Amino acid sequence: MSNREASRSSAAQGIDPAAIERTRIKIELWRLALPVLWFGMIAAISFIEAPLKFQAPGITIPLGLGIGRLVFAVLNIAEAAILLAITLLSFWPISARIEGRRLLVWFGLILVFAAKVAGVRPPLNARTDLVIAGADPGQSPWHYLYIACDLVTMVLLVLLAVTAARAILHPRNLPPRTLR
Repeated sequence: MSNREASRSSAAQGIDPAAIERTRIKIELWRLALPVLWFGMIAAISFIEAPLKFQAPGITIPLGLGIGRLVFAVLNIAEAAILLAITLLSFWPISARIEGRRLLVWFGLILVFAAKVAGVRPPLNARTDLVIAGADPGQSPWHYLYIACDLVTMVLLVLLAVTAARAILHPRNLPPRTLR
């Protein structure tokens, strides 16, 4: 059942279509805010804090890596919480669940996040352990893979934010009588 049909059915049952639309707009505002927040966290931590910390006076590579491990572990926890919230808002309420391309973008976020946390973080942590212990493991592609995951995540978050903004600005699914 499309949103438009659901609105008509609700109107026939005595439910106010305007109230349904207000709820939909509130949900879309959250669907806009959460990706923007997540995007900002990645930009601030991965692309500003991480490289700058190594330029601070007295910061050694092992110390910087230890700080980075702690910061990125907390970032990943925050990302997981935001992803969970986005997931809940994607499927609840049923009358406002996502479809089509938005569903693909959501699924892409889950895949990239899982790859980053389960596939890239463990080798990065093992490498960090070696450096902190005084070893020189040499060059590694893992940092670049993590950056690539963050960049793909940021693109997907922009897509989610844009679709939410469009849904707020262009309410296509309103019943005709509420478009006045």
